[in-house]
Amino acid sequence: MSTPDKICTDSCKGSDDACNVNDMLQNMSMTDKDMDNVSICANCGKEDANNTCNKCKTVKYCNAACKKKHRHKHKKECEEHKRLAAEHATKLRNEELRLAAEKHDEELFKQPPPEEDCPICFIRLPLGTGMTYMSCCGKRICNGCIHAPVYDNQGNLVDINKQNECPFCRDVAPKSDAEIIKRTKKRAEKDDPFAIYKLGVWYDNGLYGYPQDCTKALEHYHRAGELGDARAYNSIGYSYEHGEGVGADMKKAKHYYEQAAMGGDSMARQSLGNSEVRVSVGNMDRALRHYMIAVKSGESDSLENVKRLYSAGYATKEDYMKALQAYQEYLGEIKSVQRDKAVAAHDKFKYYGSGV
Repeated sequence: MSTPDKICTDSCKGSDDACNVNDMLQNMSMTDKDMDNVSICANCGKEDANNTCNKCKTVKYCNAACKKKHRHKHKKECEEHKRLAAEHATKLRNEELRLAAEKHDEELFKQPPPEEDCPICFIRLPLGTGMTYMSCCGKRICNGCIHAPVYDNQGNLVDINKQNECPFCRDVAPKSDAEIIKRTKKRAEKDDPFAIYKLGVWYDNGLYGYPQDCTKALEHYHRAGELGDARAYNSIGYSYEHGEGVGADMKKAKHYYEQAAMGGDSMARQSLGNSEVRVSVGNMDRALRHYMIAVKSGESDSLENVKRLYSAGYATKEDYMKALQAYQEYLGEIKSVQRDKAVAAHDKFKYYGSGV
């Protein structure tokens, strides 16, 4: 059984106020540790008392008669002990909540790992439109490799029809919506999180002949999120924020945005930063931390928001310079000659934001 001193050491965690209250509670006891073991009646002084005060639980009596007789003497002390005990419990609870919030923030504001590399060119995949999901093999391939010409072993350009093959598995590209649906459903049956997420998007927006069904979309988003797709949690957060398929609930929206952000989704991180700016007092420090993480992940809108915070005096020049540097480092990691050729061929292959 833990002693009061050990409880103070383990629970107060260095909080002087909480420990002081604990000491006061101990001092209000009718006996010290040895006397507690003896169990002396607070009224008549007899030993082996086992009838405890029902309210404060700190004094003992040999019977109900002694308890009733001593009640008027003990009442004030009993009420004070209850008050201090409640105060002590509140302080401990607040300390637990503070420590839990600190631990949560420690996880929330960690820089997530970058996007995986393209399996063809082994260069970091860019955000958004800079990559294509292949429903044949489930790989995400950068648009530079999608657009790249195919050569045979002799260095000769392969027939144009061959260039409609997947750059990774060489399966022929789907020629109809029905084939795209069939392949995506097949990938989803294999628990491919991105394929499940895509099905959710189709339900959400009524694409590829799917009926617009927000409930079905959320079911797919939840499943994809459980399998590790952070974008799915961002979509769930958006649904709760805007009341699409569910009742609007900002507390739940924030929860799912945080799950997505910790999983590496920069759009969710951007939304968290925006929500910190929108609160009545404006948590600009937290907003800046979210934006900086998003910038390092390649979110150009967050770079613009850091600039706005700097212009409004909520961020320093050093903060803005760090954001610019982080975004340039991201661009350096994703740029390639072949990706630039793809952009030159068609705007749909653009793989980076406008920046600032």
